[in-house]
Order: sequence, then C-alpha cells, then structure tokens
Amino acid sequence: MIKKYLTTTILATLMMPVLAQANADVDTRWYVAPYGSFVLADDERNSSDGWGGGLAVGKMLNEHFNVELKGFYQDYGRTSAPLGANSGSTNMAGGTADLQYYFFRDKFSPYAVVGVGGATTSTPNGDKTGFIGEAGVGATYEICDGFFLRSDVRYRYNNNFSNNNSNIFANNSNSSDFNEMVVNVGFVIPLGEKVEKPTPQRIEQPAVVRPTPTPVADCSTKDDDHDGVNNCLDQCAGTIAGAKVDAHGCPISLEIKGVQFKHDSAELTPNAKVILDGVAKSLIAYPQKNDLEVQGHTSSEGTDAYNLRLSQKRSQSVATYLKHKGVSNKLTAHGYGESHPIADNSTEAGKERNRRVELIWIQ
Repeated sequence: MIKKYLTTTILATLMMPVLAQANADVDTRWYVAPYGSFVLADDERNSSDGWGGGLAVGKMLNEHFNVELKGFYQDYGRTSAPLGANSGSTNMAGGTADLQYYFFRDKFSPYAVVGVGGATTSTPNGDKTGFIGEAGVGATYEICDGFFLRSDVRYRYNNNFSNNNSNIFANNSNSSDFNEMVVNVGFVIPLGEKVEKPTPQRIEQPAVVRPTPTPVADCSTKDDDHDGVNNCLDQCAGTIAGAKVDAHGCPISLEIKGVQFKHDSAELTPNAKVILDGVAKSLIAYPQKNDLEVQGHTSSEGTDAYNLRLSQKRSQSVATYLKHKGVSNKLTAHGYGESHPIADNSTEAGKERNRRVELIWIQ
C-alpha cells in the first residue's frame, strides 16, 4: 500500500507544468539546510510512524544541479514486539549523499532528488547497520536572498543486509528490507554573498538594409552606414557597425571587443555570450554571406606553443557559438597565438588589447 501511494505522489509531482522561466543568475554558493522529518513506517517494523530531523550541507553547482551531504536521526516510538521479544523504542541514525535536479530556478523552484547512504537502526533487541536509497521530489521557496523554505517527499528503501543474527529484529518479523515514505520540511541558508551576473554590453544594431538609392548630386556628403566611405563610392551598403572596410566600403575585419574567456580556458563567459549574440544577429541580417575566418590572438604570457593551442581553442569556441546562433556564413577557426600583437605586451593595457577575437571577411 505504501509503495503504491509513494509512486502516485512522485509521478503526480513530476508531471506538474513548468510555470516560470529559469533565473538568468547562476547561484553557486555553499549552504546549510536544517530540517525536520516525518516517516511513514513500513508495516514490517511493527512500530509507529517516526519523527526526527537532521542537517544538510550542500553546494549549488549550476542552473540545474545541487549536491549535498545529509545527516539525520529519526525515532519510530515504541515497538509492537511479538511474543518472546523485548519491547521498547526503535530509532534510526545515518546519512546520505544527495543529487538534486532543479527543473528551473525562480522564487518557487521544484526539483527531483536521489540519494544513497547508510544508517544504523537501533531496536530493543540490538542494532543493525545497512544501506538506504532515496528518491523523490520537492521544492524551495525564496523568502529573501539569504533564506529559502524547502520541503520534499521521498521514497526510502532500507536494506539491513542478510539480517540473520538471532532475533536481532524479532520485533519486525526478522525482515531485512523496508520501504517507507519520508516527508522533510526545513529551510536553506546560503553562505556568502550572491555573485551578480555581469551587465550586458549594448551592441549597436546594424543599419536597415535598403535598396541602393538612385545617386543624387550630393551623395558624396552622405554616409548612411557610417563606415567612412561616402554613398557615391560605397558598394556594400549597411556595413556591420564597428567593421573595418576597404576603399569600396566593403568589410575587411571586425574586432569583437569584450569577448572574454574563463581563466586558462576556451569556455566563454556569460558576458561574452551576450556580446556574441549581438554579433550573430548582425551577421544574420547582413546581406553578404562571404566566408569568415575567426581569428584568436593572445598576449605574450606563456610559451608560444601553449598560446597557439589556446588561441586555436578559443577561436573554435567562438565559431561554434556563432554557428549555433544561426550564422550561415562558412566559419573557419584559426589561432595565431601571440604572433600578431596590436599593442605593447609590456603593459597590462597592451596585453588586454592583444587578447582578442577578430572576424576576417574572405573576399
């Protein structure tokens, strides 16, 4: 009966609709989570339902996953002992390692959880240590940045292995495994300050592409796409903002300013992705679909060989991201390491300018 009730409860919760979008801020703080518990005891224990509590210490890994270590103590109350067995109370103490999956994170954040661990069950007839496994669903509710309410319901499987010791569990039909429901209610206290997401840089949208107008007498005084080439000579209208152009107003290269990577890595930062989103929109809107070379450059820190490999990985990371965002131009990634500096590597400002990504139009 308990198994059917648990299965119905868990499936019903998992099928609830997603009612909110994930929070763009990724919180990766450690936290502590004290809680109280109610246990719907397995009939095989021959005891009343239990009450208890515990403490969890956890870490928010990313937008969807938490891990935590959890300790608990639960008292089942007095045991209904059969003839010839000692009477008294039964209690359980133990811990689990849990993995939580959050469907989305918002003020209200539902999650699924699985956990494995061990526990010692003490009865009037002796103690037994065994394995426990848990699976369930729950949710947190944010009261403020430093305080969350949390509750979950779990199916728990407890196996006390062979349990053939003479009458250790005479008060529970000498059973070695139990199936129970556990309801936990508590709160979560994150440790430290929440890291705010970087402020996205505004990307100037490209000028609207219009049919080439009929030349007029004063076209030499106009530069509609602000590329430095007047309308009379400009053969590539609507040039992407910030691009270097040739004498005919057609793009040659574009330095993507502000694109940064995680330390010693080719993984794009959240702020870099915001910038590349704007670049991707500009490339998609631009009518000329020439092939593009994505060039990666580094400062002079590190060896030549290392910088060459790192710049290749970073340029490939940018090319892959732009392609994923719908850019239809053929993109070729090429790392140049520290071989093409544009500033003095002896200063921090110069090194920062040399760490760059450029798009080169292949004519």
